Amino acid sequence: MYGNNFGRGTEILYQPFGLKMPKKVEEATATDGYFALSSEVMGDYFGDYVIFSKNAEEDNSFQDTETYKNTTAAKNNHVFEADATAFYFNDPLSMEYQLQFFIDHFLGE
Repeated sequence: MYGNNFGRGTEILYQPFGLKMPKKVEEATATDGYFALSSEVMGDYFGDYVIFSKNAEEDNSFQDTETYKNTTAAKNNHVFEADATAFYFNDPLSMEYQLQFFIDHFLGE
């Protein structure tokens, strides 16, 4: 998980968009800006929507678990998978791409 100033589109979501991250995420990412969690507890940290910065070369098998499938975000098809390589940074070009991703996925444009 990433805090409100650690790339991956968080600057856009939590600053100008003003979206609120779950309290547990805010607390867990306050010191380092990110937090690694196990699949067993991901439901405790997920919000109604999840932006999954997915790297296809990594193990993403957690998506096949009942824990993941039973999160509110997964049940409501509110997990938006982004290409991790396009979401790593917060430079102007990356943020422009991320903004368009959010517009497309949240607003369906």
